[in-house]
Formats: sequence, structure tokens, C-alpha cells
Amino acid sequence: MKMYLISDNVDTYTGMRLAGVDGVVVHERGELYEALQNVIKDKEVGIVLLTEKFGREFPEIIDDIKLKRKMPLLVEIPDRHGTGRKKDFITSYVNEAIGLKL
Repeated sequence: MKMYLISDNVDTYTGMRLAGVDGVVVHERGELYEALQNVIKDKEVGIVLLTEKFGREFPEIIDDIKLKRKMPLLVEIPDRHGTGRKKDFITSYVNEAIGLKL
């Protein structure tokens, strides 16, 4: 299984290329949708890495694929600007998921 990156900036793309991960840089909604449709067709791709910006700006596209398909796994990663999440996002996530306050 291969990983594939869909990024909104060249810096993240370049870093992942140095690590051996192929990908593409896109900026618009249509480009993102087309890139996702193309990567879904590639049966060798098991994990698609997406910069967090896409999850914030186009959640309906990302959620649609996550809910309707088992493969590939879509993973949102921070870009060069860092994460847009709060510092305790993991604790908050666990609290919401299991209903216990840690």
C-alpha cells in the first residue's frame, strides 16, 4: 500500500516528496475533488494525507468520502503553519467519545 499527499502548499509537498510520498498541490474546491476522485481509483493507495486546511474549508467533500468508502483512509495532517487544533484536542476528543472527563 502506498501513501499519497494532497496539499495546499508546496512546502508540505516538497517535504513529503523527500520522504518518498507522491502527491499533488491543489488550491480550489474543484481541484481537490478531482484529485480525490483520481486517487480513489488507484487501488495501490491505502492512505491519503490531506493538509488540515482542506478539512476546515471543504468538510463536506472529505466527510462524504470518509462515510461512503473504507479505502483509502483519509488522514488530515498539519502543514508548515502548524495545527489549527487546540493544545488539548486529544483529551477533548476522548472526553466526547467515551463521555468521561480526564
